[in-house]
Amino acid sequence: MAKSSSISGMRKLVVAATLTVFTCSQGLLMEASKVRGKYPYNSAVVPLLSELVKLILSILLLRRARARDPAGTIMTTDVKSVMLFPIPSIIYVMHNNVQFYTMAYVDAATYQILGNLKIVTTGILFRFALGRLMTRTQWIALLLLTVGATVSQISGCKGETLSAPMAGYALGVLSACLSATAGVYTEFLLKKNNDNLYWQNVQLYAFGVVFNGLRLTWDDFFGENSGGNWLFDCTNGFTAITWLIVINFSFSGLFVSWLQKFADTIVKVYATSSAMLLTALLSVSFFGLEPSLQLFLGITIACCSLVLYFMPPDLPKEKGMGVLPVTSGGGVNGDGNTSGSAYGGGATPRGGGSGGDKLN
Repeated sequence: MAKSSSISGMRKLVVAATLTVFTCSQGLLMEASKVRGKYPYNSAVVPLLSELVKLILSILLLRRARARDPAGTIMTTDVKSVMLFPIPSIIYVMHNNVQFYTMAYVDAATYQILGNLKIVTTGILFRFALGRLMTRTQWIALLLLTVGATVSQISGCKGETLSAPMAGYALGVLSACLSATAGVYTEFLLKKNNDNLYWQNVQLYAFGVVFNGLRLTWDDFFGENSGGNWLFDCTNGFTAITWLIVINFSFSGLFVSWLQKFADTIVKVYATSSAMLLTALLSVSFFGLEPSLQLFLGITIACCSLVLYFMPPDLPKEKGMGVLPVTSGGGVNGDGNTSGSAYGGGATPRGGGSGGDKLN
């Protein structure tokens, strides 16, 4: 078995930053793939192909891990464990397709801003579904992010309350709820045991391919593609940009699973929401988006929220009183296996000295 070593904060930061870049380009690529405001291809095929690419890559990585350390590559194969993995796949199928429908109503920057709502819904699910405690400062940070997302949507200069159709916002909220539910549940699956990450990914993405394929088959018989055959015309209308979207979705998914395994879902959603900054700025150059004061105020508030959530608690120093301990994450070996605390993704204050930031 490979020797276990803890993952450094710098490594998590690099993965989170890479995910931010991929998420930023995701919205821009989806916007650029439109022709006269519509997708010239079957948008439901993109999630299927991305799941297939992730599955192939995970199989290759798993084979390499087993070749390097057969004894240390843990794989739980009982039916009860495997049958837990279709659940997030079903939710992600719905979420991935809702993303495309959302982009039909909103621009790239608004798409990223609405995506920040997943932080609030994730925080709620962390508290009530996983029983994870957060400090009052962290709850305030989540509230600030909600305010920032709301402010950025106010188009006061035009005398309008909202700058996009209500259908776009409704789909954005639905996407946030689906993303939070799938994310929290997936984190539970990935951390419930010490199975190899690539083996867990193989299960996730295999079911993802199955359910996305079933969705396309349904469309062929009863949906918008009635009378067609997606197996033969799935890439009709595809361009180089469309294939870049497939690759983007694939690697973004792999980075997300890594963060959910070795950090936590809130780190993941904060990384993706940070893409709002880049997307808003790049949209000005690529799509002629007119930057508004409200937009940049919203971005500023969101940045303050990010700093407030992750900064260490400001604890009082009194005579005879040491610094409160924090919990630390588990370890990981070179092949993606964890050790140590199952839910040790980040640092969380423990205890509650006088004047400290209480857990709720």
